[in-house]
Amino acid sequence: MREGIIQESIGFIYSGLLRSYYLSDDGKEITTALLCEDNTATDYRSFIQQIPSKFYIKTLEPCIIVNFPYTSIQQCYSKFKNFEKYGRLVAEYLLIKRQNRIESFLFENAEQRYLNFIENNPRLHNRITLTHLSSFLGIERQTLTRIRRKIL
Repeated sequence: MREGIIQESIGFIYSGLLRSYYLSDDGKEITTALLCEDNTATDYRSFIQQIPSKFYIKTLEPCIIVNFPYTSIQQCYSKFKNFEKYGRLVAEYLLIKRQNRIESFLFENAEQRYLNFIENNPRLHNRITLTHLSSFLGIERQTLTRIRRKIL
């Protein structure tokens, strides 16, 4: 996915690793999500509202992703009550993830964000670079290195 493109399908990650990011005004890539198995790969706002995305999604490992087009999902919502419930549960899950991320920046320091990331993402922390992780945590790579040294 690229910035400026409407997200026309939602991808369910069967295997692999992806990174969502945006470009800052100075051209720096800022990681907003690290996505692995059993997650969705989409700019959900772009998908739901069918508006251009502000984000990029890039694979970091070979991936198997099952894509469901927007129109097919809307048809399933109309025809199948259980599918509509599943869509609501996905939306609730994504909202909670986003709220947790916002609150981590409001109420936690960098070390707490790192420790929570490690605890909540045991399948991820050994699969990503320190550069991507520090960007996701909103800190400089050198700061992450100091935090890791202190903890070890």
